[in-house]
Amino acid sequence: MTTPPGGGPLTGITVVDLTTTFMGPYCTLLLAQLGADVIKVETPAGDVVRYIGDERGVGMGPVFLNANQGKRSVALDLKDPEGREVLLRLAAGADVFVHNIRPAAAHRLGIGYDQIAAANPAAVYCALRGFGGEGPYRDRAAYDDVIQAGCGLAAVQGAGTEPAYVRTPVADKVVGLLAVSAITSALLARERTGRGQEIEVPMLESMVAFTLLDQQGGYVFDPPRGPTGYARTASPYRKPYRTADGHLSVMVYTDAQWQAFFDLVGRSELADDPRYRTITERTRHTDELYQILEKELLARPSDEWLAMLSAAQIPVAPVRSVPDLFADEHLAAVGLFEHVEHPTEGMLRLARFPISFAGEHPQRPRPAPRLGQHGIEVLTELGYSPEQIRRLAEAGIVVSAVEEGNPQ
Repeated sequence: MTTPPGGGPLTGITVVDLTTTFMGPYCTLLLAQLGADVIKVETPAGDVVRYIGDERGVGMGPVFLNANQGKRSVALDLKDPEGREVLLRLAAGADVFVHNIRPAAAHRLGIGYDQIAAANPAAVYCALRGFGGEGPYRDRAAYDDVIQAGCGLAAVQGAGTEPAYVRTPVADKVVGLLAVSAITSALLARERTGRGQEIEVPMLESMVAFTLLDQQGGYVFDPPRGPTGYARTASPYRKPYRTADGHLSVMVYTDAQWQAFFDLVGRSELADDPRYRTITERTRHTDELYQILEKELLARPSDEWLAMLSAAQIPVAPVRSVPDLFADEHLAAVGLFEHVEHPTEGMLRLARFPISFAGEHPQRPRPAPRLGQHGIEVLTELGYSPEQIRRLAEAGIVVSAVEEGNPQ
């Protein structure tokens, strides 16, 4: 396998990626941004996310362009034995094999851990699943909405009334991040032992643990010593607050911050009120405190509050819309957004990998691929001859949707 341009901590690591939609592609996007050579194996129809917002009808929608940077695309018919043989050759030379296929379907395709380990005992095999393989839900379909409901998050968002979803696929993205952590940990273990291993990353269990961190409340104890939930985040008065001319997010939290805020609004005596003196008491009286915030912030315009609260070391931020992000002075100063010329889609504006290593950011990975764009390249690296590749293409086992003349 070739090493992609750029660099990063995972340069030299090859990942075979059979994931689709959001969770798995987010995981492998991060691996690619860290320097790994990610080979995205798609069906002949392609990852369904290609077609979300795809106004030109070419399978290059905005979510796909974001989530699949740095990857090479090979389109294979894995139901054909020769297509599966290509995949096993890929797995034999890879460091990581990752998919989000349900267990029964993975078994039918012959890509379970035993089959991949037989081809490559050193491979780190990561299965991203809706539900853990030992439970009765193991073969159920799962998407982000289903998991947000099943893990308790939708009920928390509904604040005891109508359940509500977080308006971004948060379960997909959180579990994708956990998968990156698991994969890199397994690669470290392999450095020490020389052995690969099987990893299962289940969405439901991961998101239950994520939700319970702050929401378990009295149910941490057995038997429970109180209700579930976290009073501060449950308060109906926890919200962006209106100012005289807009909205601000203000997060007053520590003893020192509350003292500073009470001083700013001319109510210093509240710092000595028994209800507000400690974080334990403030948590019990969250609604009262946040109503004070709500009332006081109406008295001044946003810019005045921003200056005053920042000077007092109280966390504060304006409420940004998504378009506002592209004009934010801080994001501009740190160079979060980069302009990238895509060979078929024109100029793109994409967020770079936000983490730095030794003060440096990994270089911008290659742009997201067209369906099957790298099929010939990858099969050639695997040792297939031009004649073999031509025969596989004519049989529809290897598919390229890249028009003649477009870059490979």
